Amino acid sequence: MKYFFKTALIFILLISGLTGFSQAKKPTIMVVPSDLWCNKNGYMLEYDNLGTPVKVPDYKRALQENADLLLAVSKINELMTDRGFPLKNLESSLRMLQNQSAEDAMFTSKSGAQINENPIDLLKKVTRADIWMQLTWTVNRNGPKRSITYVLQGLDAYTNKQIAGSSGTGQPSFSAELPVLLEEAVVAHLDNFNAQLQSHFDDLFENGREVALRIKVWDSFDGDLESEHDGMELSEIIEYWVDDNTVKGRFNLSIATENMMFFEQVRIPLYNERDRAMDARAWARELRKMLRSEYQIESKLMMQGLGQAQLVIGEK
Repeated sequence: MKYFFKTALIFILLISGLTGFSQAKKPTIMVVPSDLWCNKNGYMLEYDNLGTPVKVPDYKRALQENADLLLAVSKINELMTDRGFPLKNLESSLRMLQNQSAEDAMFTSKSGAQINENPIDLLKKVTRADIWMQLTWTVNRNGPKRSITYVLQGLDAYTNKQIAGSSGTGQPSFSAELPVLLEEAVVAHLDNFNAQLQSHFDDLFENGREVALRIKVWDSFDGDLESEHDGMELSEIIEYWVDDNTVKGRFNLSIATENMMFFEQVRIPLYNERDRAMDARAWARELRKMLRSEYQIESKLMMQGLGQAQLVIGEK
């Protein structure tokens, strides 16, 4: 009898372990054409960044005008879905961003100043994907045969760091269809690429998502980061808060002056208590609340993408 219960217990634990493994979360991914592909094919959008013209990929026009792009993105989406990776659709995300155009009003301060966010930053905030999968390809022709040379880059949506990569050239084929050529070139290397993506995501689970935080001071603020509040310098208060609210206390304070602090390689929880993806804005908002409630210090929170927050001390 004891042997039976022991065996049953081991069986239950084994099944539970397998179930937990199968339900492990995977990173959400969005496939986009690379900056190189967009520039090479004339799909770039110019916007004004505080007086400086900057070019970014024009995904919307590229999808509307280039049928090959739509086919290529759809094929990669299909291959990733078959391997159990959840994807965000680029075309749907662009449509959602357009429908939320009223949100633009939120990016203007009371004085009329605009937040320094480019159209790609705004798209990332709408899609909320963990990883952007950039695709570049060229079609090689050798007589009646064609082949595909491709490059896949997995970029962390919060830091823009490359965390996975794959490239290669498929076998020459008489096939004239781009999706078939692309699949033939990519499929042999895709599982290794996905393993790199999953390894990065597992690291995020264990050690937190990487973001950056910049602290500045308005010239109207009565004091600076070295001014004392309840016996502590303001910079100490902020640094202690960051230490208490990062995963395993992991961060790097690379700049600390009387008027500015810059925290980089800051590891924040991947999800909040509601199991929603945490970004730099949501995390830094808690610091802003603490300064207001405990020290009556107002501040303005500004963003640049998902992974960079800036808190300016002194007023909203």
